[in-house]
Amino acid sequence: MQPLFTRGRCGLLLLLTLLPGLALAADGSGMPSLAGIRLEFILFALTLLGVALFHHYTMWVSLGGLTAVLLSKYLFLDDFSLLHHLLGDASQEGEWRVLLNLVGLLFGFAILAKHFEESELPQILPRYLPDDWRGGFVLLVMIFVISSFLDNIAAAMIGGAIAYIVFNKQVHIGYLAAIVAASNAGGSGSVVGDTTTTLMWIDGVNPLHVLHAYVAALIALVLFGVVAARQQDRFQRIVKDAPAGVRVKGGKLAVVGLILLLAIVTNYLFDFPALGVWGAILLGALWIKTPWGELKSAVGGTIFLMGLVTCASLMPVDELPPASWVTTFFLGFISAVFDNIPLTKLCLEQGGYDWGMLAYAVGFGGSMLWFGSSAGVALSNMYPQARSALQWLRHGWHVAAAYVIGFFVMLAVVGWQPHAPHKEVVQTPARQMMTAEVAAP
Repeated sequence: MQPLFTRGRCGLLLLLTLLPGLALAADGSGMPSLAGIRLEFILFALTLLGVALFHHYTMWVSLGGLTAVLLSKYLFLDDFSLLHHLLGDASQEGEWRVLLNLVGLLFGFAILAKHFEESELPQILPRYLPDDWRGGFVLLVMIFVISSFLDNIAAAMIGGAIAYIVFNKQVHIGYLAAIVAASNAGGSGSVVGDTTTTLMWIDGVNPLHVLHAYVAALIALVLFGVVAARQQDRFQRIVKDAPAGVRVKGGKLAVVGLILLLAIVTNYLFDFPALGVWGAILLGALWIKTPWGELKSAVGGTIFLMGLVTCASLMPVDELPPASWVTTFFLGFISAVFDNIPLTKLCLEQGGYDWGMLAYAVGFGGSMLWFGSSAGVALSNMYPQARSALQWLRHGWHVAAAYVIGFFVMLAVVGWQPHAPHKEVVQTPARQMMTAEVAAP
């Protein structure tokens, strides 16, 4: 692996040395492009390729890609400002809220998962779960339900902590993909279950308009859940009996419950669940020992995701094809490699989507790769073996298959039900020009 990583570093250095040459080759009017593709997208694609190839060094690949994108912005765009991009202004909110919230949730839910594991509750669950493949499937259903009223990161971390115990620390990669998929599917039809649906709610979308995402999500859960549970059962069967003398620690569970409660409250009141998570953690530290050591193990994955999300937010995605079920379907695949938060923002600005179908696509679609959703990145902190895109695709193929089948079942049963724009569209100069051209005789 070391020679491969060395070649990867050489490739990145070569890319950075080529940027001045590209500056001379540019016509001075802006960002250069290759075959009609802007340089930022090329750099972002190379970053994602690097993540797939060098999965042991994902943090450095992410930071290297972000550095390359920022250099290209400053070299070719005179009006670019990273500070403005992060902080925004009176007319446009910056990315700081999303990024800060994401950091807080990733670190906070790492502590939550450890509290839950140390409560000893996962060790007594085998008494109530079937001792064959159905036990693994029931656990995925539990994660799905938890995610419907709680953030999908927390649902994935809780599910991962339970799986670590009930499968005797031997969890199949296909089942890890299913845990992430269950957490993302469970939040797709609830405005408090996923960041993307919460964004829709805050933006003015009726919560009932995303509810029918569960038509596809439930179908998908059954499909990937059965396959993944059987994979896990062949790999490592669920333990039949809980260890003797295990007693649930009420204090630990109380802190877990407080974290979940305050996360929901602050998400509803302030659109900032991380505030509640850390308020509960600090309060809990007053009467229970807090596993602060988990913060260290979550650093790498958090920096990786922050770099990737920031890189994705810098992409000049100014327009999407017209809203349709075809566009929505392919957005699901795009969300597996492109952060779904800016995609959702763009769709909200455009309007005219079936919000339930879009919520399923951008929410569940990210499960197809481990870095396609924050839940996958958080779970990979607990299971480093998941950080292989090739292995994830190979063993988690059932997630992609379930996405496609669930989508078309929803399309056949519910149909494409686009909603009129729920707010006035901002008339940017580009849109004003397009309107004038259409209105001209």
